[in-house]
Amino acid sequence: MQVKRYLGTSRPWYNHCPGPLSQFTDDELLMKESVRKLAKEEIAPLVRKMEKDGKIDEGVLQKLFENGLMGIEIPDKYGGSGCNFMSTILTVEEVAKVDGAVAALVDIHNTLVNSLISKVGSEEQKAKYLPRLAQNYAGSFCLTEPGSGSDAFSLKTEAKKDGTDYVINGTKMWISNSDIAGLFIVFANANPSIGYRGITAFFVERNTPGLTVAKPEDKLGIKASGTCMIHFDNVKVPEGNILGEFGHGYKYAAGFLNEGRIGIGAQMIGVAQGCLDATIPYTLERKQFGKDIFSFQSMQHQIAQVVTDLECARLLVYNAARLVDAKKDVIKEAAMAKLVASETALRVTAKCIDFVGGVGYTTDFPQEKFFRDSKIGTIYEGTSNMQLSTIAKCIRREYS
Repeated sequence: MQVKRYLGTSRPWYNHCPGPLSQFTDDELLMKESVRKLAKEEIAPLVRKMEKDGKIDEGVLQKLFENGLMGIEIPDKYGGSGCNFMSTILTVEEVAKVDGAVAALVDIHNTLVNSLISKVGSEEQKAKYLPRLAQNYAGSFCLTEPGSGSDAFSLKTEAKKDGTDYVINGTKMWISNSDIAGLFIVFANANPSIGYRGITAFFVERNTPGLTVAKPEDKLGIKASGTCMIHFDNVKVPEGNILGEFGHGYKYAAGFLNEGRIGIGAQMIGVAQGCLDATIPYTLERKQFGKDIFSFQSMQHQIAQVVTDLECARLLVYNAARLVDAKKDVIKEAAMAKLVASETALRVTAKCIDFVGGVGYTTDFPQEKFFRDSKIGTIYEGTSNMQLSTIAKCIRREYS
């Protein structure tokens, strides 16, 4: 059997469109269908190559910019697509059905970098950076450090005042998009004497002297998504490079990661759906004991369960996205969406390998890649345990 027979690109299952929590607008539907077509025609043929090379293909990156997928919520006047947050979530989901690595790039660039600049940047900063980020300049969100992961506010990178400049020294780790990014939003403590309240966000461009990007990590999954360590050795930036207010970096990191977590949820439901789209057709055609394996009741029950679980996760993600567009507090809903979507994706992709048997354990079939790509969802932008802690805190407040 040819692998391509089970990639789902010519099957009705590939066009499976689950019922949304609320009706999609015409613009959202157009975005969803446009991205699906782009992912199928421009990204899917290069997934294996990007996986092997460990980087995003330059042609794919260019297509993302040309089709407005790197500036989804950036206003028209800055060269963006001017869409809503739900459109971003639908985009990430559709791209992830084909490749979780490219979806990670699109997600982080839009939900963290673009969003933070759009909402707290000065008009001068928006005019300077948003057009570039929308059209040809990848962005990176530099928060995590070797000794600062779940405890994000214990970061050691410092920014010392030097006249009208700040000098940044420190090291960041596990920084997504850093291999190709032209702009970094760097979180550094500009006043360590007051603890996390001194954390401030700075713009640092890639060509700034003293900034060094190490080689990408060799990861289990999303291999084409560049994840590097970044060193800051007396990196000097002007005071005007402070993003938002001095000392508010901890608020920005905590607040905007909520949107980022919904984006990770979208990535995970996309990965899980992509894996199912590559698997269900196989179960309908694979014959054992004289009939297709889908016909066995034990298979039907397992398939029905994972499809139902995925639909539940999808609705949590969509609901959280709608709340963002409605400008509601989404701390609990974002944590729930990421928690359930990531844990569900891990179960669904593992089951899909079981469904196709031995071939699912080979690199000739796509199930193993979807499985590897899903694991990161339970780790980055807050582990599953951190999401549970966040949800518990919200519950305590609601009942206190």
